Amino acid sequence: MSEGEAPLPLEETVHPRHNRTPGPQAAGEAPSPLEDTTEYANYFITYAYLYHQKQMLEDHVRMVSYRNAILGNRACFEGKTVLDVGTGSGVLAIWAAQAGARKVYAVEATDAAKFARAMVSHNKLDGVVTVLQRKMEDVELPEQVDIIVSEWMGYMLLRESMLDSVIVARDRWLKPGGSLWPSKATIYLAPIRTPLLEERSSQLTNALSGWSSFAQYMLDEHGIAVDCLNEAFSEEHHAYFLRTSQWRALEAEAVVGDACTWYAFDVATVTIDELKDKARGRFECAIRTPGPVHALAGWFDVVFDGSAQQPAALPVVLSTAPSVGYTHWGQQVFLLSGQIFADKGDVLHGDAALTRQRNNPRTLNFDVACALHRARTKAVGPAKPQRKIRYAID
Repeated sequence: MSEGEAPLPLEETVHPRHNRTPGPQAAGEAPSPLEDTTEYANYFITYAYLYHQKQMLEDHVRMVSYRNAILGNRACFEGKTVLDVGTGSGVLAIWAAQAGARKVYAVEATDAAKFARAMVSHNKLDGVVTVLQRKMEDVELPEQVDIIVSEWMGYMLLRESMLDSVIVARDRWLKPGGSLWPSKATIYLAPIRTPLLEERSSQLTNALSGWSSFAQYMLDEHGIAVDCLNEAFSEEHHAYFLRTSQWRALEAEAVVGDACTWYAFDVATVTIDELKDKARGRFECAIRTPGPVHALAGWFDVVFDGSAQQPAALPVVLSTAPSVGYTHWGQQVFLLSGQIFADKGDVLHGDAALTRQRNNPRTLNFDVACALHRARTKAVGPAKPQRKIRYAID
């Protein structure tokens, strides 16, 4: 999903990409059944490596929330059958077994399944936990289950589309009245102040200047005019620097307005079609701290409260808000087309939609159009409406 390094004591922590080249396959080791697929190369391969599992396990907020949800609600798990979708290193399956589950089916599509098996055996839970290495969509279980646990959340909650697999598992294998952990999810939007807008704009200017120098070099040195590519180069770099979401671990002080609930759903009832087409709606965020607004930030929380038939005695909320501190999910930052000057009480409002990219449905597009409603007639500066911009969440 992302890397879980310790946060730096800065206003914003930049999240490094994990485009690491896979190591050689161990001698005699059977290849993953997914290894010859594009989906494996684009998505699953990262999870097969311990370095990535470790980075997620180092996320303290993530781990404590899941641990408290499962071990703090033993009565919900005692004697029950549990399905762990995307078990990774097997930690959630192990906690479910420790909470008293009768049987746990831990499903993992990648070769991380071997780590899960080792963990289960090392913790002496072989008789309770069975690790199955295959995609959830291809799994056949010997029985239906009482509970599904999964850590399916990605950037902006829905990146990676792993929730699809949880929904498939829910519809095929969850008993009527069974519960999902987590059970509810919400995406929030809020206006922020950040030096990132100026930084990325400066980087874009430098890139365009560099292209101009390159075009002159091509003409002078090689006698070839490349100015017919000026527009394409400019569009490509505008998209990269200003219309691609930025991962940040924001400090709470960066948020200058109220966070609004933008999109929420119940994991027990949401459908894949709804996630594809209906993650859209209006937002209204009142400004609390006057001054420039540079971007919108998005984050999420999920709730573990069981189901109506199996309610949690100790509901738990896993939040990725800036006020919570570091999580490996961080926040997604969407830079405005230019800074907006806002006074206290003004309202940043607009429409937004989260859709899947056509070339890779595990990545997202976020379409946003917004404007500032003045609380008072006297303006503190220009506040032109922002036309709809499509941001890539890659």
